[in-house]
Amino acid sequence: MSQTVMADAAPRDAAAPTPTLRRPRLPRWAPAGLAALAVALGCGIGLIGGLDSRIQWGLIAAVLYVALTAVLAGAVEGARQAKDRLATSFIWVCFLLAVIPLASLIWETIARGVKVLDGYFLSHSMNGVITMEAGGGIYHALIGTLEQVALATLIAAPVGLLTAIYLVEYGTGRLAKAVTFFVDVMTGIPSIVAGLFVLSFWIIILDFGYSGFAGAMALAILMMPIVVRSTEEMLKLVPNELREASLALGVPKWKTILKVVLPTAVGGITTGIMLAVARVAGESAPILLLVFGSAQINANPFEGAQSSLPYYVYEQWANGNEPSYDRAWAAALVLIAFVMILNLVARGIARWKAPKH
Repeated sequence: MSQTVMADAAPRDAAAPTPTLRRPRLPRWAPAGLAALAVALGCGIGLIGGLDSRIQWGLIAAVLYVALTAVLAGAVEGARQAKDRLATSFIWVCFLLAVIPLASLIWETIARGVKVLDGYFLSHSMNGVITMEAGGGIYHALIGTLEQVALATLIAAPVGLLTAIYLVEYGTGRLAKAVTFFVDVMTGIPSIVAGLFVLSFWIIILDFGYSGFAGAMALAILMMPIVVRSTEEMLKLVPNELREASLALGVPKWKTILKVVLPTAVGGITTGIMLAVARVAGESAPILLLVFGSAQINANPFEGAQSSLPYYVYEQWANGNEPSYDRAWAAALVLIAFVMILNLVARGIARWKAPKH
């Protein structure tokens, strides 16, 4: 018995391998190295195969990168880590596939738009300018866009805000379900349909003329569901304890909404409204139907045809000559900058009004 215990207590063979809980890992530079190798192989396959499109080269390199990452990780790190790296590499490839066209679009717009974008271009209209010659500007279109978007916001923001308040604070029964259903339907409505509705009702039936206000009504129809949905989600994020505390003190419900709920959610509500404005600022279909365009400066949106930046871009591109193409690219650059500024303002307001922890 003692011999058995002594044999069990004897030290193990020093040459036996020591078990470890950590598997080998790929070095940190492995993803970058595999990406470079995949690019080189993709270019080589494209050259050997006689593929003229660089897009095809890039797609081949993307597939090779994902495949090489999965194979190498499986051989070194094991199946579990290989699945993780496969998912990560696939996400990065999808991200690049989404960013590259956007970056290419912005680069192309900037490269072509800066040719004529200057102070003169921003402060003059196309009145009296021959389209086949250089000159002219977007002052009339810029005024039209600002006025039409401002009118659309004045129409859509209060209606959308009050609708969201009703759905969150008061809405019950069939009416609330019907409103929610139609808001969902309006979210996916094409912009041309909104333009046709205003055209048939405002211009054909009521016999009003083409104007910036007609275009603003169509833009407001497109803005309303965005404002309703964003405001509704922000109001739902307000804790019910705040409402209950206010009501427990004897404050009426309408005053609780006005003094407690809305100030708490004002950052998200403002952000939603700004994003809705950015969404409709580049719409061209309703403007083509309702505003009709003009080469002159028309500061009155309620009377007469009026231009806008989306219509100006379409109009100049349709002229089919090089000076008009330059003006179209410059107007597109101004429109992109306008939308980008609105998005930055929305983010700034959201961060400024965010709850402080």
